[in-house]
Amino acid sequence: MIGSYVAVGDSFTEGVGDPGPDGQFVGWADRFAVLLADRRPEGDFRYTNLAVRGKLLDQIVEDQVPKAVELAPDLVSFCAGGNDIIRPGTDPDEVAERFERAVAVLTSAVGTVMVTTGFDTRGVPVLKHLRGKIATYNGHVRAIADRYGCPVLDLWSLKSVQDRRAWDDDRLHLSPEGHTRVALRAGQVLGMEVPADPDQPWPPLPPRGTFEVRRDDIHWAREYLVPWIGRRLRGESSGDRVVAKGALSPDDIRVRIAQAV
Repeated sequence: MIGSYVAVGDSFTEGVGDPGPDGQFVGWADRFAVLLADRRPEGDFRYTNLAVRGKLLDQIVEDQVPKAVELAPDLVSFCAGGNDIIRPGTDPDEVAERFERAVAVLTSAVGTVMVTTGFDTRGVPVLKHLRGKIATYNGHVRAIADRYGCPVLDLWSLKSVQDRRAWDDDRLHLSPEGHTRVALRAGQVLGMEVPADPDQPWPPLPPRGTFEVRRDDIHWAREYLVPWIGRRLRGESSGDRVVAKGALSPDDIRVRIAQAV
C-alpha cells in the first residue's frame, strides 16, 4: 500500500500535452497519483510532482533527485535521459552510466523506484532516425532496473500509444488520452487493478488522403518543428522559466481532470 509518491523527470512527467482548465498540465503522473490515492480511502496520501519540461539528465539529478530523497516517499517514478538522447552526438552508453548513478542514490533512500523506457519513435517524423539509439538506451534502463530491483514502466511496448490520437499536435508529447493510457500501464506495472485496459484498441479512423497528410505535415513543421529547432540553436529550453508543480492534492487533480473533459 503506497502512501506517498514523488514524480521526477522532464516534460513527459510534467504532463505536457495534457492541459488542465487552468492552463497547467495534468499528465500521466498526476493521473497515476489519483489511482494510487484511490487505494487509500483514509485520505492520507501525499504526492509531489517535481518534473520540469526540457530538463536534461544532469539537471534532473541536481535539482530534483535531492528533493525526492529528502521527501523519502514510498514510491518515486524516475524518467530522465530522453532529452539527452535526442541531442546530436550523445552516447546512450554514457547517459545510462549517469542514469544508473542516480538510480543508486534513489534506491538507497526511498521505498521503490519505478523507471521508464523511451517510446518507440518509428512513427514520429523528427525522431524516427533515433529509434536505434533510443532502443540502446532502453536496454540499459532495463539492465539497471534488474540490478536495483526497480519496476519498469515500459513505454516501448505500449502499442496503443503508437496511434496518432495518443499524441499532441506537436507530435512530441502525449495527448490527454495518451497520458491516461500511460497512467493505467503504470498501475499495471505495480500489480494494481486499473479501471480500463491501456492497450484497448482505438476506434477506426477514416482514411486520410495525400493532400490532407501533407497539409498536416506543413502545419506541424511551421507551428512546432521550426520553433523547436530555433530553441536548440539559441541554446534555450522550454523549461527555462518553468517552476515544478510541487505538492498536489489528489482531490484537486480529480477536479481539474473533470473540468478539462
